[in-house]
Amino acid sequence: MSVESSMQKLDQLPPEMLEFTLLKTTGALAPRLGRLSLSGRKSILTPGFIGNTSRGVIPHVSQDNFRKGVDVNGVYVALEDCKCLVEKHPQTTPPIFSHDVPESLRDFIALPQDTLLVLGARRNPPIYSPVPNTNTEIGVLTSVGFKSISSEYYAAAARKLQPDIVVGLADIPFGQESVGIKRKDKMSDRTENWLRDIIAKRDSIEEGEKSWGIFAPLLPIDRDLQSWYLEHLVDEMVDKINGVAIYDAYLLDDLPDQLHHLPRLSFHAPASPHELLRQISLGMDIFTVPFLADATDAGIVLDFKFPALAKDDDSSTRRSLGLDMWSDSHACSVTPLSEGCGCYACTKHHRAYLQHLLAAKEMLGWVLIQMHNHATLSAFFTGVRASIEAGTFDADVAAFEAYYEPTLPEKTGQGPRVRGYQFRSEEHAKKEKKNPKAFRKYGEDEIVKLKAAHGQQPNSRPEMRDVIDDEALLGLVGMDDSEAHADPDVQIENLRIEDDAKA
Repeated sequence: MSVESSMQKLDQLPPEMLEFTLLKTTGALAPRLGRLSLSGRKSILTPGFIGNTSRGVIPHVSQDNFRKGVDVNGVYVALEDCKCLVEKHPQTTPPIFSHDVPESLRDFIALPQDTLLVLGARRNPPIYSPVPNTNTEIGVLTSVGFKSISSEYYAAAARKLQPDIVVGLADIPFGQESVGIKRKDKMSDRTENWLRDIIAKRDSIEEGEKSWGIFAPLLPIDRDLQSWYLEHLVDEMVDKINGVAIYDAYLLDDLPDQLHHLPRLSFHAPASPHELLRQISLGMDIFTVPFLADATDAGIVLDFKFPALAKDDDSSTRRSLGLDMWSDSHACSVTPLSEGCGCYACTKHHRAYLQHLLAAKEMLGWVLIQMHNHATLSAFFTGVRASIEAGTFDADVAAFEAYYEPTLPEKTGQGPRVRGYQFRSEEHAKKEKKNPKAFRKYGEDEIVKLKAAHGQQPNSRPEMRDVIDDEALLGLVGMDDSEAHADPDVQIENLRIEDDAKA
């Protein structure tokens, strides 16, 4: 299908109808090209990625800078991450539910109207919850601790918030090293029931009310253990879902043939671009890429391209995937963050400035790095799509793996202040502070050193005289020449204040 005919078809779609068009595919477990489209939203070309948000926004990037400097056509928002949605539930009604406007979540977080909004229950990656899931509830982490939300509440929230896509609840015991057979059977049954709840809630919307697409979760367990769920998904719900959410990319072979036409959203968090490429080679379509924000927090400037550049020597040394901007080696460098990058940070600033911002703990440093890292990943996926189109993807992947290190650089700087959900659940019980104090008192020895550095010597300044110089005082008062050499004590006694004399 040509681009022109595809766009014409999109214009003819009814509002709120999500469409995924496969542009090129060579098999079930193979890289493929596609386009996810929704009327009124920017299309997302696949393979591609959507922004991973915190509190509804991409970390370090305000919504005005998001519009101007971040090339992302969709975002993922986690319900547990929305302070106004779950923390006061059920004692009080969350304030956003009183925000009576169309698409209240989009309006509340000031998301641009043309950006696709995907809503899920948990962050990616999620923090392990000590609150167990039940037949009707799922444990989530809020900024005031772990809580449970019901499937009914999640469906009602989706109806009120009106996102473009809702990811069905998945019963996954994150953090458990081993899961028994009986527990896996419960995972399958609960996930199916919760998916039916969200479908029923969408089918109950009134005429004129905004609908949403539904992505059905596929659990990270063998196909045999969720076969009953998959059969019901294919036989009874395939025409009611708009995509699938994958929690283990290496189980894509278990995906039923009847679901191959649907877009695939990966919640299998990759640790590096190499793992991204492996998931793409299996046919994954859309990613959230948590390592992007992790690199930004660590002060790592992503610096890789796909396809990789040809090596200019025969060295076996592979190139780093990023630059550690905390390093003093950048302190005098006036080169861009990445050669050939056209992002705002690279065209307006240089490495020395970024290094200074991080050293001074200026938040602008992380803003610029985040904008650059998103531009780097956008260019990476553009190269991936071009490679798939040209039929050279496998060869380009091999060249990329030979050219770049397999992992991102290690974090060396402190980074910005961390937030509670950035810690594993067991770390919340520790008493020590997660962030060091921003200020502290200097000791006597440190004060002496600081004074010496500024040319001040201790006790070298003369004591101040707590007396009035009578002669100087007399010099400030207009007096006759005849009295200039008189006794100062007499002169002072004869002084009069002019205002007093008038009075």
